[in-house]
Amino acid sequence: METVYPETNLLNLTNIRKSFKKTGGGEHLVLDGVSLTINEGEIVALLGRSGSGKSTLLRIISGLARPESGEVLYCGKPVTGPVTGLAMVFQSFALFPWLTVLENVELGLDAMGVPQAERHRRALAAIDLIGLDGFESAYPKELSGGMRQRVGFARALVVEPTLLLMDEAFSALDVLTAETLRTDLIELWLERRIPTKGILLVSHNIEEAVLLADRIVILGTNPGAVLAEIKIPLEHPRDREAQAFRQLVDEVYALMTKRPRGVAGKVEAVPLSYRLPDAHINQMAGLIEALAGVPYNGRADLPELADRMGFGVDQLFPLLEALGILEFAHTEGGDVELTPSGKSYVEADILRRKEIFAEHVIRHVALAAHIRHVIDERPGNRAPEERFLRELEDFFSEEEAERVLRVAIEWGRYAEHFAYEEGSGILSLEDPESATISA
Repeated sequence: METVYPETNLLNLTNIRKSFKKTGGGEHLVLDGVSLTINEGEIVALLGRSGSGKSTLLRIISGLARPESGEVLYCGKPVTGPVTGLAMVFQSFALFPWLTVLENVELGLDAMGVPQAERHRRALAAIDLIGLDGFESAYPKELSGGMRQRVGFARALVVEPTLLLMDEAFSALDVLTAETLRTDLIELWLERRIPTKGILLVSHNIEEAVLLADRIVILGTNPGAVLAEIKIPLEHPRDREAQAFRQLVDEVYALMTKRPRGVAGKVEAVPLSYRLPDAHINQMAGLIEALAGVPYNGRADLPELADRMGFGVDQLFPLLEALGILEFAHTEGGDVELTPSGKSYVEADILRRKEIFAEHVIRHVALAAHIRHVIDERPGNRAPEERFLRELEDFFSEEEAERVLRVAIEWGRYAEHFAYEEGSGILSLEDPESATISA
């Protein structure tokens, strides 16, 4: 029986699956069973860490990529190619530097075949609406980042889209400029001064999502799948300091840091326990020290910590995940707390810190332990990195395999479990007697 959707549904995604072929054979699964609905009159925020497939999902929604399975309906009709009635605002502004503000805004109308006079009139109206009146003849290089993004908004709105897609549209801006643009956008939306009937906001900023959205959809990673949906019942304008707002932010943080569980209630196994987050040793040490100091004294509320340190999701969460893997901190319910080992690390001197780190890497990081075991067993105690990349590519894309191995090598080298020759790509045992210490 065919599913009948209400006329108010702008977008319906049902069980979307997408993977990419790998060079050596096999596939890398990016999206798995993603279902999403956007209704007329609502703003939906899509939150997810790097690797959750947000960009791929946007390409599928806009008709620039096809899913392997599942259904995409826009205003009740199947999406089989680029969609008329959609517009996107990009993180990188994506303006043509050789065109003026007016010419950049007119581009979409030109592609639609709108006559020149009408094109000119609509572009000027969009520029005025978005607060750039007087800059029609300016070139992008003459504008600040905030003004360039306003041009991006004007270019998207001038085509009068039914659905507006925003791909981390505020993330490249400074804090004050981003806040001003968010305020202007929500005012235009609430006053019905923009033609769009719905907005899909892709973001890595949890507070931004709670501030703007009517509903938040959280994607998990590797592969991307819907972990949770949260309705935001707060009226606009929203007060960031209100208790209800802070509770919702805490709830989202708790959901995004919760480890996924299988149908039997067991934590899902990560292939070979090799998956590692992008977290550098100095950053981890800095976060541990911050947690141990005033005002946290070993335990912190994640929204407060992120705000104080100026971290977004893609900066904070990999560090938290790394500290969790290494058993230096535990994250639960929107809070992070140092373990006894994490506290011992802070209290130790430089040499003892390296020893503690080395103990935890070999005990808790399966990939680093595996590399060391292979090197120990091979003649000459040497192994090419390609040997480990081939293993990792059984589970990850080539790019992800390289990234994971790079992290494992950084952690293992710092822990002095093995050495790495950059030019040859050879991993070998560390030889303390031949090591040279320089000032």
